[in-house]
Amino acid sequence: MKRSTKITSIILIFFLIIAVVIIGRTLIGNHFAKKFSKRPPPGIIVSTVSNRIFSEKIESFGTALSKKTKSFRIKRDQLISELKLNEFVKKGDTIIKLKESIITAPFDGVLGYRGITGDILGSDNSIIITLDDNSIIFSDLQIPEIFAPFIKKDLPIEAEFSGNQQKIYSGEVYAVSSRINAETRSLLTRIKINNENNELIPGSLLEVKLKYNQRNSLSIPDTSLILEGNKAFVYKIDEKNLANKTEIIIGLRDKSFIEV
Repeated sequence: MKRSTKITSIILIFFLIIAVVIIGRTLIGNHFAKKFSKRPPPGIIVSTVSNRIFSEKIESFGTALSKKTKSFRIKRDQLISELKLNEFVKKGDTIIKLKESIITAPFDGVLGYRGITGDILGSDNSIIITLDDNSIIFSDLQIPEIFAPFIKKDLPIEAEFSGNQQKIYSGEVYAVSSRINAETRSLLTRIKINNENNELIPGSLLEVKLKYNQRNSLSIPDTSLILEGNKAFVYKIDEKNLANKTEIIIGLRDKSFIEV
């Protein structure tokens, strides 16, 4: 075979190999393109619309007060023995025995000193102890007069105590003043909280929320809401399982739910 013929054959084989590689890559690419172009549509999480209680809230602060409280002044020279106070006493239990008398509990409650310093305890000759019935806690709130039309007896309330931030205490409005305080422009409102476990301590600061204008409304998770300018939308699933963008009017927000 002549030299020129060999060179021509080599060139043809070279281009044939290149052509085979290009065609093979194209066929493989088309195969995978068709395979992955048929991916199913992305899945969505659907939530059922449900009814939920929504309400307006008024936030205020108040000091915890005992249901009943009584103080006893005891003369030191009347003590028969060292004074030891029980943590809890029932009505009729002996609080302390004195030389000339016995002091009994007029009601169930917790015993304690009125203070810890000498001037508060009384004097060198006397001691002051207290008996508190903490089964029910009251608190007086100063509510701005703008909310006066909404404040009614038995309105539900929620209270938080910094000593136990993981718990919300439920209660109600116990009494409402008949007039606005002209100096503070507020309405005095007393709330009531059941304190069966004595978790709330008299004198503590309570953060209180009064609920009014309660209503049972449709609610949706706040994660399903789409805001566009001043408008709100959700995707509503119809009978054919198709998602349709729908405009809604929203109301209050309660934790992770929105009123519709």
